[in-house]
Amino acid sequence: MPILRRLKEILDEAKVSYEVYNHPQAFTAQEIAARQHMSGKEMAKVVILKADDSYVMAVVPANSMVSIRKAKAAIGAGNVSLATEAEFTSLFPECEIGAMPPFGNLFNLRVYVDPALEKDETIFFNAGNHIQTVRLKYKDFRELVNPIMAPLADERERKAA
Repeated sequence: MPILRRLKEILDEAKVSYEVYNHPQAFTAQEIAARQHMSGKEMAKVVILKADDSYVMAVVPANSMVSIRKAKAAIGAGNVSLATEAEFTSLFPECEIGAMPPFGNLFNLRVYVDPALEKDETIFFNAGNHIQTVRLKYKDFRELVNPIMAPLADERERKAA
């Protein structure tokens, strides 16, 4: 079953309001935000981390980068690194590579969320593919996923023009 169908079932069962948006194919969270004419702060980006011998899902705003130093402190693992696509692809068989929704509970993964995502009433995230996103109230996301809140991100440095 495609992940979007499973996700819709969970949201419908919880009687949660959400919207699914179509957009031109895009492969990065920042690219998606631009194509949907929204700020990168509103788009949640999923980054898979290898924490010791397991994988965890880190969720940060699209305009941020995961800080390994902050993630290591939040997770409490001895070793934390970015997982490679080769390492994590098999964890998400129903998703296109790099388009996983931030519902780690669907994949038996712990989810860590940067507090910056709480600042907006809604969040957008990948729907398991590179042409659709889901918009959901942040409070509904938090209640359904029960993420661990922890500082994870550093804002991207802006380059001088």
